Amino acid sequence: MSRTYDLVHRTTYTYAQPVTDSYGRTTLTPRDVPGQACLATSLEIDPLPADTAAHVDYFGNRTTYFGVTEPHTRLTVTSRSTIEVTRSAPEPERLPQMPWEEVVEAVREGVATVDEQALVRLRESLLPSVHVRRTDAVRDWAAPSMTPGRPIGEVLVDLAHRIRTELAYRSGSTTVHTTQDQLLAQRAGVCQDFAHLMIAALRLHGLPARYSSGYIETRPPAGREKLRGADASHAWVSAWAPGAGWVEIDPTNDQLVDDRYVLLGWGRDYHDVPPLRGVIFTEGRGAHPSVQVDLVPAGSDPFL
Repeated sequence: MSRTYDLVHRTTYTYAQPVTDSYGRTTLTPRDVPGQACLATSLEIDPLPADTAAHVDYFGNRTTYFGVTEPHTRLTVTSRSTIEVTRSAPEPERLPQMPWEEVVEAVREGVATVDEQALVRLRESLLPSVHVRRTDAVRDWAAPSMTPGRPIGEVLVDLAHRIRTELAYRSGSTTVHTTQDQLLAQRAGVCQDFAHLMIAALRLHGLPARYSSGYIETRPPAGREKLRGADASHAWVSAWAPGAGWVEIDPTNDQLVDDRYVLLGWGRDYHDVPPLRGVIFTEGRGAHPSVQVDLVPAGSDPFL
């Protein structure tokens, strides 16, 4: 089976005072990876940029740089893509059965089935990063899942399940700077926080993990129309296991990733793959952003 989606992601910044220059970089073009193909894509920036360039970053994500050099009080960045998704989620019982300690040892000693560059990337996925830290609080929280000899597949499923059941999803309860210790103290966060917590728990125990950024198709309650522009960016976890490669799992929804998900890119954490980042030059107090996202079956006429 396959699903084809139309995706529109629009971000509008409004400014209290004129901005003389805006320089930004987007990560808004879906990747081509096994199980996902980006069939068409475009990026519109208003006002028109004086300079723009496409780029593939260190992690293989498709990014676009832009520079707007005419004065403006509003900046709109709109990405449109059509994506075919054919991935299916593995059954949990079919995940690798190797004890998690053996996965740690395999990465430490070198994996015969991956080349040198891939091994470097695996080992990079063990390191602390901007938003993922090794702390005693994370170690204590993860301990019940990391029992000796437990299969790596069971570890992944259990960590995701515990995040879903032990922490509340509460929009606005955290910021991009919220740490794992703060999340565990308040027991509430959003998908970005949950992904960072699971990544931190895995890395702390020597298991490679990275941050995946993208979208998940949302469906309205029975009998109601889908609200246009009300979808949002999503985040989940990629964890490596011998024989399976990178296993994609969503702790926010306690499930393995399937054809309802569209991947934009991955990195060590959110810092590597924000949809938009940049700088502006203004005498005002900065920007007031608003974001509209629509991920719908192809041909459903997403908002213009």
